[in-house]
Amino acid sequence: MSRQLMSHIVFATDFSDAARHAQESAVMLAKAYEATLHVVHVPESPLWLGSNAATIVYLEQAQKDGERQLADLEQQLARRGLTRVDVRQPIGMPSEQITKAAQEIGAELVVVGTRGRTDLETILLGSTAERVIKAAPCPVLAVPAIADRTQDETGDRAIRHILAPLDFSSPSLDAAEYALQLANDFGAKTTLLHVLEPLYYGAELGLVEAKWETWVHWRTQLEELASLVKSFGLSATTLLRGGVPADSIVASATEQRCDLIVMGTHGRRGWSRLRVGSVAEAVLRQAPWPVLTVKSPKFEPGHRRLLPLAVESRETEQSLQQKGHP
Repeated sequence: MSRQLMSHIVFATDFSDAARHAQESAVMLAKAYEATLHVVHVPESPLWLGSNAATIVYLEQAQKDGERQLADLEQQLARRGLTRVDVRQPIGMPSEQITKAAQEIGAELVVVGTRGRTDLETILLGSTAERVIKAAPCPVLAVPAIADRTQDETGDRAIRHILAPLDFSSPSLDAAEYALQLANDFGAKTTLLHVLEPLYYGAELGLVEAKWETWVHWRTQLEELASLVKSFGLSATTLLRGGVPADSIVASATEQRCDLIVMGTHGRRGWSRLRVGSVAEAVLRQAPWPVLTVKSPKFEPGHRRLLPLAVESRETEQSLQQKGHP
């Protein structure tokens, strides 16, 4: 197994049930890559207290509780065979402090739960996981609080089947490359998925013709990528389906019984902070499995890339425009 894909992993915890599920994934990866696990806990001040004496008292108690829980967690991790563990407890907004820690450490991965101790931040500000994904300098693994997990023979979390959605943009190809690296390291299966969004034209015949040509084009693209992956001795299956991207990704992961979704945070449309409902955000909110969003992946020195950096993706669209379709 490659030891260079991850050497420093940040695990963010608030000691909630969601964080405990995320902890299992963080432990599994730290063991597999013999990486240092940096545990970050950020005591959070309730928004309704404001800056007053009550806030100070609350934070002092929260810091004491956090120090005790971090010490207990460090001992638990040591009993599970993790000796390279660093714990820290910065003060501030959780998403900002988690991102800052990842930057200072030079982490290759951040692991965080998708639900925290309360839903208040989700309602008022957006979830910590989503904020970390947008700001972190590295890939982020977001783990939901569910009980059904794939485990190996030792009882640890395991990766057996990875779903890699891609729209053939460079960021999505980077994410698929990262997924294949994980699959190679863990001996997992990989399914390459492309989702065709619905097209609407004025004439029914135009819709049928465009749909057929588009399916043929993307099916060919997927098969070419899979053949390239197989030429390196890895296995890869392909899946092409239509529908709303996020819904189709989650449905595909369910049907294929995948235990991890790996996808980029930017695609052909990009990830605009002003655009509500990006594909990655929507998948993150729906998926009952860990979702690893890839941004600025750091591969090991001398990594031999399996997938191309870019794929021509406008051939079909241009041909349709030449035929007079919008």
